[in-house]
Amino acid sequence: MRRFGQAPRPGIRYITRPGAYALIRRGRSLLVTEQSSPWPEIQLPGGGIDPGETPIEALQREALEETGWRLRVLRKLGVYQRYTYMPDYGIEARKICHIYLCAPGLHLGPPSEPGHRAFWMDGLAAAEALASPGDAWYAARALR
Repeated sequence: MRRFGQAPRPGIRYITRPGAYALIRRGRSLLVTEQSSPWPEIQLPGGGIDPGETPIEALQREALEETGWRLRVLRKLGVYQRYTYMPDYGIEARKICHIYLCAPGLHLGPPSEPGHRAFWMDGLAAAEALASPGDAWYAARALR
């Protein structure tokens, strides 16, 4: 599996955390979310897959919470891994990131998850602004 970002560090116990993330495309624009805490960063909507949840169910739930939009999942683009510290959980994680190409569905309102702001951004600018190098790689590839 392709890895983006830092290599695993020796002596660190990583907890595997699968997640599903959406490249929500409308023409040449992407719907992104800005998470304000613990520091501001631009992200693809999505997040962890809870026990008993499929990746698509997690994707739909997380995207709605973070953007206020329902999604139409078009296809899976791929999967990658990254090693990172997750300050919200206080863990070192091996994140397994499932990336899906999506179209916007119904807009139900603002994000319900605190600290998130959703907005449309030029796709190429979004690919450069995304905090995760793996997300950026998939975004640039999807916009070709």
